[in-house]
Amino acid sequence: MTRRHAREFILQALFQYEFTGHRPSRAEALEALAEKDPDEDALEFIDDMIDGTIRNMPAIDETIGRVAKNWDFSRIAPVDRNILRFSVYELLFRPDIPAAVAINEAVDIAKKYSTSDSYSFINGILDKIARTGNRVEILKAKP
Repeated sequence: MTRRHAREFILQALFQYEFTGHRPSRAEALEALAEKDPDEDALEFIDDMIDGTIRNMPAIDETIGRVAKNWDFSRIAPVDRNILRFSVYELLFRPDIPAAVAINEAVDIAKKYSTSDSYSFINGILDKIARTGNRVEILKAKP
């Protein structure tokens, strides 16, 4: 299973969580990903990304809201909002993942699952966050 497939499942899981408040269990993930045959490393990546994004969602959402000037956060399309959420989690909390990889993956997933204009919006937001640098400063910053 590739990390791309894992990220696509993460998007689906966060979308589900946003609308139902239910985070898919490991058993549900295994069932949904059966064709991809995820190994333990992939499942741990998925668990960390989903749990970490949900746990840090208030700070992540505030960060996105600050950077997305002239955009009301709640008006960002749900698919785009959740792509941004897990990608910002990668940028701020996963130093093992290069920023360029996190951004490229988000852009490619947006091209597949969102509108034709979304990928450039997502790229711009993530690029601004990545260029800011220090995650502690990003999280402490006030609008």
